[in-house]
Amino acid sequence: MATTLRTETEDGVRVITLSRAGAYNTITPALRDELGEAIEAADRDRGVHVILLRAEGPAFCAGYELSSATARPRGGAAAELGPVWDSVADMAMIGRYVETYMKLWYAKKPTIAAVQGWCIGGGTDMVLCADIIVAGEGATFGYPPSRVWGTPTTAMWVYRMGLERAKRYMLTGDEIPAPRAAEIGMILEAVPDEALQGHALALAKRMARVPINQLIMLKLLCNQTAENMGLASSRQLGTLFDGIARHTQEGLDFVARANEAGFRQAVRERDDPFGDYGSRAKAQR
Repeated sequence: MATTLRTETEDGVRVITLSRAGAYNTITPALRDELGEAIEAADRDRGVHVILLRAEGPAFCAGYELSSATARPRGGAAAELGPVWDSVADMAMIGRYVETYMKLWYAKKPTIAAVQGWCIGGGTDMVLCADIIVAGEGATFGYPPSRVWGTPTTAMWVYRMGLERAKRYMLTGDEIPAPRAAEIGMILEAVPDEALQGHALALAKRMARVPINQLIMLKLLCNQTAENMGLASSRQLGTLFDGIARHTQEGLDFVARANEAGFRQAVRERDDPFGDYGSRAKAQR
């Protein structure tokens, strides 16, 4: 039985709800595995036309789970890799997370994400793989680990917002409020927070009225454009660079500071000069 999410089906829509609200739905190995299984099950079910991913609590996903983030990066890297960093083993380890996120992209059926609150760090690696993203106006996106200790693994930024805008936010790590994210094409739209869940479900149900064969063909037709642009190779490079970024001198210094002063303090010191995230981020990768 799943412990990190729950599922239900309504009018052809399989709703997958992340349920680690008290932990801001941070990513753990259990969440990774259960989410992958839930997406696959929905994709196999002929009664399901559309998959809707949403989350309980104040945040959609605030990145990777804090307790293992520095001591065991990405849910157990230190234990898997031993005393000397092995880039191939690291790629295989983080690749397990990437494969789960990409199930949203490669699912035959359309996937929609409804985002509230924080969606940062590893949370963006996940959510940007959905076909369509709808967010509450109070939601915030961003990849603060681009300042130190990470790169986007699924590498969806350029495909969603274009080259220059992707560079603008990758090269600063700046936060992106949901209305701005909609304006630049990162997400489909931002709606009032109180209307988010109803709006996203209504869109999913409207889409679910279309025959499955039509939905599958049209999604594949759209996604193939990004595939032809080199999405697979970008993703592979992003996964490799993420491991390298966690093992640069700056990355190791960040981990050392986190172990000395606590992860949240290290994050504050990283982000306070930019005037965002910082002490307001309750959890992030």
